[in-house]
Amino acid sequence: MDRLSPRQKHCLTVMDIQIWEARTSTHREPRTPALSDNGQSLASMPAHEEWLALQHQVTQCVRCELHVTRTQTVFGMGNESADWMFVGEAPGAEEDRQGLPFVGRAGQLLTAMITALGMRRDQVYIANVLKCRPPNNRDPMGAEVRKCESYLHQQVAHVQPKIIVALGRFAAQSLVKTTRPIGKLRNHVYTFEDSGIPLVVTYHPAYLLRNPLDKRKVWQDLCLAKRVLEAA
Repeated sequence: MDRLSPRQKHCLTVMDIQIWEARTSTHREPRTPALSDNGQSLASMPAHEEWLALQHQVTQCVRCELHVTRTQTVFGMGNESADWMFVGEAPGAEEDRQGLPFVGRAGQLLTAMITALGMRRDQVYIANVLKCRPPNNRDPMGAEVRKCESYLHQQVAHVQPKIIVALGRFAAQSLVKTTRPIGKLRNHVYTFEDSGIPLVVTYHPAYLLRNPLDKRKVWQDLCLAKRVLEAA
């Protein structure tokens, strides 16, 4: 960030973190086309139609039993050409009602984190590993992840972010393919699958609402992600 606006300084104050400065990179890699539900390329479609087709697939999805209890699917939101992509674990009750990821208090804190980085929420892309809410906000099951994760892979392939931030233990373990605790996963840079896209792990905003002292750790993780992006 070159100079912090009053709003950015306010967000940093809310998060109880110190101000830092960084530069912004503008280089982007070529876009990789998404795949249809049967694994075929949608490259022949214009990019926007390709994206709408993927959204429709998610809306109609019945791959696992979560479709029985959901109110609606939560595809994701934001800039489909974003450099930054934030990935949580699954929709909660309010997300299930609104059909949008990261709303409510946790969503407000995520917005503050993004603003502190010098961006608006509509400049990044936000998604979840699962597109449907697990009943009573329980942890996603392995079978549910396996049946749903191709949607996230297609989103990543379409957006082609320059950095992915995994929010929370479950998202981190799912994206890194490990069972290690999140405290052991922080402070490292991973690669998402075979995409070559760097991935950094941090705590979920909902966790920070319960453990506000760890906000400084999250800011350290975001600083790491920023440095990785600049070096790309």
